[in-house]
Amino acid sequence: MHDKKFLKAGWLALVLLLALVASWEWYWRSKGFPVAFNDDNALWAKKRSEVYASPASSTVFIGSSRIKFDLDIPTWEAVTGEKAVQLAMVGTSPRPLLQDLANDEKFKGKLIVDVTEPLFFMRNTARSEKSAREGINYYKKQTPSQRASGVLDRQLESRLVFLEENAFGLNSLLNYMQIPNRQGVFSFPVFPREFEMMTGERQAFMTDKFLHDTALQHWQTRNWTILGALDKTPAIKGDSLIAVFKELKTAIDKITARGGKVMFVRTPSSGGYIETENAVFPKQDYWDAMLTYTQTDGIHFTDHPETAHFVCPEWSHLATPDVLIYTKEFIKELNQKGWFSKPVTVK
Repeated sequence: MHDKKFLKAGWLALVLLLALVASWEWYWRSKGFPVAFNDDNALWAKKRSEVYASPASSTVFIGSSRIKFDLDIPTWEAVTGEKAVQLAMVGTSPRPLLQDLANDEKFKGKLIVDVTEPLFFMRNTARSEKSAREGINYYKKQTPSQRASGVLDRQLESRLVFLEENAFGLNSLLNYMQIPNRQGVFSFPVFPREFEMMTGERQAFMTDKFLHDTALQHWQTRNWTILGALDKTPAIKGDSLIAVFKELKTAIDKITARGGKVMFVRTPSSGGYIETENAVFPKQDYWDAMLTYTQTDGIHFTDHPETAHFVCPEWSHLATPDVLIYTKEFIKELNQKGWFSKPVTVK
């Protein structure tokens, strides 16, 4: 008798749980949010394990968030016939990732390094390199159970919208409540949920709502202004800058000595961002000097009329329609520099 009551209670609890999950999923889908993946260390480690393909079949990308938004991976792979291994990290300098690949004797592939000057040439490297060091450490120490958990997570995330933790996790929901802090206590700016979603290949994209809502775009430009005001330290110059150039050249030489290839890229920015970047990091003193010192080729978006005109909705990342155009133009420029094992045709 008691067993039947417990069984009924169990079935009732299951039905209520499924109804709650279904309602929560429907709610976020009704708001226009697509299925997206968590940008966590597990997914990054999976992509890190894919860097060992032959140079003729893949290109690895490191950098900050811009190359994650601005490179359309399906377009890249369809046009070039190569796999794109996306290792860029949001808000992170790629210099530790370059060092990691340079010190990995098994890596002999092609590497494109995206440069966002305020992160790449930041004096306060403890903050700008934190995520990169955490990801590298996770990859090297990942356990079998963590790998299995990552596989299961990706299967669920590919089907359910509400599992995107950065947008719908408890911390995110609490942040969106805009609860005032105590006086004098700083809190990190809250980003619009619609600003960044991510595919299973680690390509970031803005939602349609963000692209059509200027209030959301202005919200994000205010966030960039707040974050830009946090670091009062001046840009590195003189011997400190030469030390960075030397560090880059040493890493690049290790990769090229093994038969690999390295290319720098400066992806588009506009508005308040490009004004600050040009003022604080003059192109001739940083970008041009870096290429000369490291004896490495690079593609800067302002050097090409086909890419110099782009306007970013929130100053720092391309809108989805422009991403498709930029990716094709980027491929054309790489093709002219002999990046691919055989010439590609861009239609």
